Parts: sequence; structure tokens; C-alpha cells
Amino acid sequence: MQTILVAGAGKTSIYLIEYLLGNAQKNKWKIIVADGNAQAIEDKINGHPSAVAAVIDITSEQERGPLVQQADIVLSLMPPHLHVLLAADCLKYGKNLITSSYISDEMKAMNDAATEAGLMFMCEMGLDPGIDHMTASKIINSIHKVAGRITSFKSYCGGLIAPESEDNPWRYKFTWNPRNIITAGAAGATYLQNGKKVVVPYLRIFENNRKIKIPGLNAMAYYPNRDTMKYLQTYDVPEVKNFMRATLRYPVFCKGWQALIQLGLTVQTDRFDTSGLSRIDWMKRKTKCPDGITLQKHVAKRLNVMTDDTVMVMLEWAGLFEDTSLPVGLLSSADILLSILLPKWEMHEEDKDMVVMQHEIEYEHKGKVISLTSSMVLKGEGGARSAMAKTVGLPMGILAGLVLSEKITPPVGVVMPTMQSVYRPVLKELEGHGIVFTDEVE
Repeated sequence: MQTILVAGAGKTSIYLIEYLLGNAQKNKWKIIVADGNAQAIEDKINGHPSAVAAVIDITSEQERGPLVQQADIVLSLMPPHLHVLLAADCLKYGKNLITSSYISDEMKAMNDAATEAGLMFMCEMGLDPGIDHMTASKIINSIHKVAGRITSFKSYCGGLIAPESEDNPWRYKFTWNPRNIITAGAAGATYLQNGKKVVVPYLRIFENNRKIKIPGLNAMAYYPNRDTMKYLQTYDVPEVKNFMRATLRYPVFCKGWQALIQLGLTVQTDRFDTSGLSRIDWMKRKTKCPDGITLQKHVAKRLNVMTDDTVMVMLEWAGLFEDTSLPVGLLSSADILLSILLPKWEMHEEDKDMVVMQHEIEYEHKGKVISLTSSMVLKGEGGARSAMAKTVGLPMGILAGLVLSEKITPPVGVVMPTMQSVYRPVLKELEGHGIVFTDEVE
């Protein structure tokens, strides 16, 4: 019997654990699900005979180590900073590891040790990053096979609310880690445009509100995502003049979020003692609202809009002008904003989320310029069965199954899924789960 350790039983784990348990008996797998929340584990395993619950403190080596030691492979859905703890155990006990997070500097530093040990530390194996890498690599390699010369590559992805579940002026709800939404773009972004490196500071990330057309949907806006330049070598596109990875949102969201940034409400480094403070008190202090003017008029002036502007309606709906007490503590503006938005943007049981991904590639072939658009739109089933959980969890589970069944030879080192041996079988199986891309060529 082979043992799989799944670290993390949060929202994104439902499809991963379901997939593993669904294949457990025929493959003789034992699935250990480890988390600090016993109820979260039980909700996912539901008494399945192939599942074992492990309620542990993941930061405790004494509690974590024995689980890693008995596993044949480890899948981590923990927060990124905790992957490193599991990776260290995997090095110690000689286990392969799969995560859905970006490769951190700490993880990258383990590459030589993992390679020497013959271990696979597969990172970026979720949606974005993950499915984006696999589908992009598939397209790029197919173009290279016919001696095509890629001149432009743009990739977009967004976790959104499905149109039928929209019920607020932001056209948004939390379908992913709420904290990540609050801090989105904080590090700025870098990409290639017309052969030149473009650096966008945080204060301007949402400013341009550029549009993109997705087949079957209304126009969406996008903002550049992190440091795209580091993927130039990974994607092997040396002649490319435009190279960008970006996040999708509805246009009105970008307009509203730019206002929050402009007002300083997303800052993570300031601190407020919120004892006795209301939202209005915080807003007045944060925006330096003078006496003799209403907060709404002051904010509108700061944003250079009228008091009945769409952005002001969005801020009003969000509850920023309410005389409501804040959670007590020494909190940053980002903490306070998150506490205000959590109930407002909460997904209800009947709500459906939507994942949208699109690649736009231009290449030259036999003297012709060809444009290829590859798109995927996937809606969730409602409640916990979200499109986000499906697209993050399934790639990890599928890869684990391929490795354990020896259908692929796991690549060694700290890697991401850009090699054919990984992306071809994983993408093929994902299609059976409804994760399908449609291509248009002009």
C-alpha cells in the first residue's frame, strides 16, 4: 500500500482529496490528511475507509515529521511559508513533494539538495501558477516544432464571481484567499513591451484598467502580475518582444481598487490601536480628513471625483463610511480593510465562482504573422465546490497519481510543470474533468 500525505484541508483541498480518495481503493492508496482543524478534515474525508485524519500543528517537527516519514509522496496546500518546513522533512526522509505555490527563494535554495537526492519538488502545480505553465508550454512547444518564431506572449488568469451570482457594484466576491486579494500587486510588476522592460509600481498597478475580450464573456480588465521577466528563460521564447502575465478582473473592480490604494487603505505597514475606533474614525485618520467637511466629500476630493461617482457608490456599499466599531487590536490598514470586506464579499452557498484563463500568442511562420488565442472558462458548482478549488487541486492530485503509478519519471530538483512528460498526461486527464481550452487562430 502506498501512502499520500495531504497537508492542508482548507477550501482548495476538496477536489484534490476527493480525487485521491476516488482512486484510492483501486490503487491501494492510504490518504493521510493533516490539518490543525479536525472538522475541516472530516468535512473532506467524510469517514472514507482509505482516509486517515491527522490533527496536528504543522509547524511542529515532532508532529509533522513522522507523517512525512511514512508517506510515499507529500502534497502541500499550506500557506507558502510552510512549504519549506515540509520540504526540509522531504529532504530528510527522501520524499517527493508537490505544491501549488510560486517557487520562493527558500524553496529555490533547496534545488541542489533535492537534485542530489533524486527528489522531485514540483512547485507551481495549481491553476495560476500551474495550468497556465502547462498550457503555455504545450502551445509554445508546438509552435517551435514547426519552426515558428514567437514574437508576443500574453497570459491572463482570474478567479471571479460567475455572472449569474453577481449582486454588488464591485462585481466581485472572495473566491480565493482573501488576504491575497487585499495585498495583490503590492510588489509591483515587471513585463516586456515592444522589446523594453516595463516596471510598474504598486500605486499604478490598477491605474490603466486595460481591457481584454474573452470569448463568451463581456470585456474584462487586467493588471500585470508580479515579475513576468523571470519566466522568459523558462518558456524559451528568446525572440519575443511582448511578454506579460496578468490577472483578470471586471473593469469596475480595478477602478474601485485603485481608489482604495490611492487612499492608503491597503497599506500593510501602518498600525492603528482600534480600541474604541469606528470605521469612520479610521477613515478620517487614514485620509487626514479635516474638520468642517464630511468624510464623503473629503474622500471624493482626494480621488478627484464627484460624490455620486461610481467609485463613491462602491466605497459606500463596502461600508467604509459606516459608524461601525472595528475589531479590537493593533491592526494595519490592510487588516482593517479585510475585516470590513470579508462579510461583504463572502460567497454564499448558492453562489458560483468562475475561473478564466486566456493565452494570446503571435508568431511568424513561413513569412506569415499568426495570432493564436487559447481560452478556458470554468464555472464552479456552487458552495465549497468551486472552480478555483478544482483547478488548484486536481493538477496536484493527477501528478501524484502519475508518479505513484510510475506512468511518468518524476523530474528532479525544484521544478515547475513545463516539461512534456508532465504537462501532456496531466492536461489530458484535466480535460476529462471539464478543464478544456478552446483555440482560435487568425
